[in-house]
Amino acid sequence: MTAPFLLGIAGPSCSGKSTLARETARVFAALNPLVLSLDAYYRDLAHLPPGERARANFDHPDALEYELLEAHLRTLAAGGEISEPVYDFTAHTRAGARTLRADGALVIVEGVLALHYPGLRAQYHGAVFVDADDATALSRRIARDTRERGRTEESVRRQYAETVKPMADHWCRPTRAHADLVLNGADPLAENTARIAEWLPSLVWGRHSGLPFVVRIPPL
Repeated sequence: MTAPFLLGIAGPSCSGKSTLARETARVFAALNPLVLSLDAYYRDLAHLPPGERARANFDHPDALEYELLEAHLRTLAAGGEISEPVYDFTAHTRAGARTLRADGALVIVEGVLALHYPGLRAQYHGAVFVDADDATALSRRIARDTRERGRTEESVRRQYAETVKPMADHWCRPTRAHADLVLNGADPLAENTARIAEWLPSLVWGRHSGLPFVVRIPPL
């Protein structure tokens, strides 16, 4: 069995990388892709009082249990099953796990720091960095966090100014140097997906030469 092609997609918070990862999976549906998010691997803060959990710096590399994800990628590459954590962003705790295996030829790993950890980068066969200007990213983050995570706009703006932007500038944006393809997350989704659809097939089929060459390139 040939191990799946591992693609890392990184970029600042709300740059569009998660949406791009899902759309890439749709475009390459013939490969039965699996998408993993670094957000699932936030460390469980159940041992801390709720007020202290909320004050944690979730944008620092130490906030993620990256060692577990590194081990999970090795397991998936070897054909095994993993128990991916399910993270509760309102309580900052883990709320269980889901069993996954890579039954297809493509695994996509997406997250702010997906290209930061050497142990992850060493396992990727391709890497993409999605950037976006701060105004676009902040607007998207306000919409997401107030809708999905029970946050107020004021708290989102404060966190963005205090930790999200400084940490992105310090830890995330420098990792674009590790990317094979750099995209602008403010560009239309169809345009960015088409660029991946043009770039990725030769790499994937170089490892899986017997696969049917079926790619659903979105219209521009």
